[in-house]
Amino acid sequence: MKNNRRVVITGLGVVSSIGIGKADFWRNLIAGKSGISKIEAFDTSAYERHFGGEVKNFKSEEFIDKRKLKHMGRASQMALAAARLSLEDAGLNIKKIDKAKMGVCLGTTMGEAQILEEMDKLWVDKGEKDIGHKTVILFPTNNIVGNLANELQLKVDSFMFANACSAGNYSIGYAFDLIRSGKADVMLAGGVDAFSRVNLVGFSRLYAMAPEVCRPFDLNREGMLVGEGAGMLLLETLDSALKRKATIYAEILGYGLSCDAYHMTAPKEEGIVECMRRGIKEAGIKIEDVDYISAHGTGTVQNDKTECSAIKKVFGAKYKEIPISSIKSMLGHTMGAASAIEAISCCLTIKEGVIAPTINYQTPDPECDVDCVPNHSRKAEVNIAFNNSYAFGGNNACLVFKKIVEVQK
Repeated sequence: MKNNRRVVITGLGVVSSIGIGKADFWRNLIAGKSGISKIEAFDTSAYERHFGGEVKNFKSEEFIDKRKLKHMGRASQMALAAARLSLEDAGLNIKKIDKAKMGVCLGTTMGEAQILEEMDKLWVDKGEKDIGHKTVILFPTNNIVGNLANELQLKVDSFMFANACSAGNYSIGYAFDLIRSGKADVMLAGGVDAFSRVNLVGFSRLYAMAPEVCRPFDLNREGMLVGEGAGMLLLETLDSALKRKATIYAEILGYGLSCDAYHMTAPKEEGIVECMRRGIKEAGIKIEDVDYISAHGTGTVQNDKTECSAIKKVFGAKYKEIPISSIKSMLGHTMGAASAIEAISCCLTIKEGVIAPTINYQTPDPECDVDCVPNHSRKAEVNIAFNNSYAFGGNNACLVFKKIVEVQK
């Protein structure tokens, strides 16, 4: 039975194309800096698209013992780095935590896609028998969360969510449930995806990729851009955070989930509407209480149009009063990491009183006539923030965050 313990976020760790660590990420985010660049991880000359949100200054050896790197793919390395940054930011000494009451929830879309590509290349170039078992065992998606649990020696069950582009929100929501119900005291939760040929070519062949620029909500938007990164949040009880005098970024009020089961790739307005309404109901708030919405905002024609239409249906005439920005305009779409990194942005928005912009916005679209905080960040008092995420197959998830204003002891 749930005992409804209050759950807060006290640590933020991020690996992204605009910054590694909370400080660099936030500084560049509110400055409207683009992390999109020419892809250097592999040769793209044979492909139709050549730009993405690649993390080019990530040095895994700064976070992980060099001897262990060969046993982890890039996604695992990024996730572990983000986890360590989150713990450091929270001021939590992992050696002094009761490991029997701490776990990890992680979301992804592609898993260790680069390991799959390595196996494919060996198969094509040399043959099936040249694929060594040490490479094969690195591939399964659950290895990512397993690597985190093993490295940090976390004893509560670890969970991997493969709900594609909403996986980060799913993982945070489940971690919230575990703490609220008393099954865990502290949880790391977030999402990760590393850059790969698979997602670059896959989304390109779906005709969903822009040539060079992602411009959500703009009339002339041409599609998304693939990105990579990791976002990890440290969740704990409010009582625990107060006891150790930790910085509290935000409280999680609740979440909403829905599966519209409509189409493998296309969004369904009714499913998005249901997701947001469930989030509002579980959080115990009214539509008038929402001060900011972090949009899914992929920059594709249909996704942006559908999301805006759903927001109008849920919030009515108030939708014009709510700032609604998409940081994918700067990062690209980081897949399973997207909603986790966006959750970090929501927490910092609440804490710092600044809303990140939607960059590259030039021409208004009558069907996306929301206040998208165009091109420049904006100072604003945000008490309640909404984090939207939607995924292939109609897997929708939204999180509701609240500013801690007064705490009754």
